[in-house]
Amino acid sequence: MTTTMTQTRLSLTAVLAGLLALGGCATGPDVLRINTRYTSENQDSRAQFLVLHYTVLDHEKSLKVLTTGGRVSSHYLVRDQPVETYLLVDENRRAWHAGPSFWAGHSNLNAASIGIEIVNAGYVDTPNGRVYAPFPQAQIDEVIKLSRDIVARHQIKPERIVGHADIAPGRKQDPGPNFPWRQLHEAGLIAWPEATQVAVRRAIYETGPLPDIAWVQARLSQVGYNVPRHGELDTLTQEVITTFQMKYRPTDISGKLDAETAALLDVATTQGGMVMSKNAPTTPVRPYTSRW
Repeated sequence: MTTTMTQTRLSLTAVLAGLLALGGCATGPDVLRINTRYTSENQDSRAQFLVLHYTVLDHEKSLKVLTTGGRVSSHYLVRDQPVETYLLVDENRRAWHAGPSFWAGHSNLNAASIGIEIVNAGYVDTPNGRVYAPFPQAQIDEVIKLSRDIVARHQIKPERIVGHADIAPGRKQDPGPNFPWRQLHEAGLIAWPEATQVAVRRAIYETGPLPDIAWVQARLSQVGYNVPRHGELDTLTQEVITTFQMKYRPTDISGKLDAETAALLDVATTQGGMVMSKNAPTTPVRPYTSRW
């Protein structure tokens, strides 16, 4: 018994000596020491954009694709039934959700954005045309609550809250025409074309000639879209018009320029034409806690 106790004491002594030796090394000249006493005022959040998607899959399949080897991910996933929000990628890390993308002079937005995937079936093509799946109101309420929380913490500008279709028109359609962007405006997240100005311009365009394609392309570019500037109504220009319509006039997303679309585009690119909601509730800023 005495021999065993002696051996135990010797073993503990050796362990303590080893720890002390390591501790001595930790204070040696090869250890990087960083002084964190000062903080620069010249900085902002890495997250400059908020991008909204739909998954085109049910919840289980969405979760599997976004968390395994599918080479795609998002920071958040919002389930439909029951409504629940999942954090899949830490906000301080880059998620792979935007792909080739462009908005208002910025490209490859993965590195500067937070992505929210919304569980939704997307669309099906039928003999009567393309039919998009609806979003449950409870799920939209959750997306708005999550978006307001993210925007408040990162100070993301209203014009940088976009859909996947906005940053990749034609290639992507999500979150689709059934996504209620108007509700995000009413929640104080995004600006909206002022209704009176839209009505005035619509009346003008209904009685007079519509703008030419060069004007349309210039105004769409001013909004933020990556659109050609050659003055011809090509396929990509039509796809961008459709994307604009999906957000601001989802009842008709034909991609054709009409009086209402021209009026909306005119007001959206005129100083003072885009307004924020005056009735939006305030949201306290929640400190983000990394899970890593």
